[in-house]
Amino acid sequence: MRPRRPGLARPAGRLLLLPPPLLLLLLGCGLAPAGGSVLSCPPRCVCASNILSCSRLALLAVPPRLPRFTALLDLSHNNLSRLRADWTPGRLSRLHSLLLSHNALVFISTEAFCHVPGLRYLDLSSNSLRALEENLFSQLQELEVLLLYNNHILQVDRSAFEDMAKLQKLYLSQNQISRFPVELVRDRAKLPELALLDLSNNKLKGLPVAALKGLPAWVKNGLYLHANPLSCDCALYELFARWHARQLSSVVDFQEELRCSLPQSKHSVAILTLSSQDTLNCSHFREHVLEAHLGDTVTIDCDTRVRGAATREWVTPNNRRFPEEAANSTVQVLANGSLQIQPVQAEDMGTYTCYAVSPAFNETLYVDVTVHNFTQHGPHDTLNTAYTTLVGCILSVILVLIYLYLTPCRCWCRGNEKPAAQTEDSINSSMLSTTPNHDPEAAGRKASLSHLAAAGPTQGQNGKVQPDGAPEQVARRAQKDPRKMSDPDSVSSVFSDTPIVV
Repeated sequence: MRPRRPGLARPAGRLLLLPPPLLLLLLGCGLAPAGGSVLSCPPRCVCASNILSCSRLALLAVPPRLPRFTALLDLSHNNLSRLRADWTPGRLSRLHSLLLSHNALVFISTEAFCHVPGLRYLDLSSNSLRALEENLFSQLQELEVLLLYNNHILQVDRSAFEDMAKLQKLYLSQNQISRFPVELVRDRAKLPELALLDLSNNKLKGLPVAALKGLPAWVKNGLYLHANPLSCDCALYELFARWHARQLSSVVDFQEELRCSLPQSKHSVAILTLSSQDTLNCSHFREHVLEAHLGDTVTIDCDTRVRGAATREWVTPNNRRFPEEAANSTVQVLANGSLQIQPVQAEDMGTYTCYAVSPAFNETLYVDVTVHNFTQHGPHDTLNTAYTTLVGCILSVILVLIYLYLTPCRCWCRGNEKPAAQTEDSINSSMLSTTPNHDPEAAGRKASLSHLAAAGPTQGQNGKVQPDGAPEQVARRAQKDPRKMSDPDSVSSVFSDTPIVV
């Protein structure tokens, strides 16, 4: 005997007689053969143990007097438009799944879930919701899965998902969201368990690339962004090319639907083809290599798609396994599974392998480490050296200018100079002299007269004083005096174009 279908009338005046074993079975499932329920099952609904189904009944309101032991309540495919705080007058402490999809919901009160604190699964898909108000789901602290796809959601309040520390899956696809709710994934303290966020088929034109790059791999693995009107650029290509290289499901499973619009073009292209010359000719993506300098403290993350891996084992380039029993002061595995090298040396360069093991599946991750053969401050030292060199060059130029233009005065100061003690000039002093040329005859006559007037007792070669100088010596001195002229044959004309004749 099958339970009565909704809308099927029972003939009047007839009693249904059932065998005792079948009657006991129906009573155990919460069904009464004559339409009356010993467990207060709402009219036209189907009750099976702790499951209550009131689907496809064109209901305008939630049936009253719901059984308090109900664990799963199906109200989908009805005409419910509002969900207020009094939709269930009693507390349904055992309810863990509530299905409200395919209704006409346009309003949900912030107190609508105060009587169902143990709810873990909530389906609000395929309704007419336009906004997620402040603290709308804050009372659902045990909720793990929330379905909101195929609505008309335009705005998502920052506090709509406050105090939902156990939320794991959030479906927001097929809405009208134009701003990426980066706070859902950036601050891991608010939604620490969120592993799936579906934002596909919305109105997103731009993405916070910098914030998305810093997310753990297990979060990016469940971040679905396909079928959005994204604008093409090379940063977007690098982001998804990296995800594709890591074989993340969010890109690999929907690679064809991950498209963007080129500037000044109405046609969309696949994001992973932006490296071709026909599009933006972006640089081909290469897996990031961890760079370090001598003496640095390097921490290598085992950024796998396995969330909450129970075991993480590392293998170094020289085939050493960590953690190991023999303690090593330079290499150790941290509590979060990362490998730390302190200080890093040139021999630490190479490929490191991380084996992540979880109950679901295992994953192997390779990280290349490059160690530069200088300290961490090497580039800064190079910059300082270049700066010092530049300053030195500038100072040298200043000193040269000072030498050229601020040397001791020569011509304009000669009026104040005292006459030289000696009448004869040395060759060294005349080499840098800038005294203008004089008349040879006047100079010669002046030199002769001066020597003749100064002729007096002189000292001979034997040390005796000679009363008068020899005539030939006076003549020789008189012949030498014209050498003070700045003629071309003079030794003082060093800077002249005329060569020196010896």
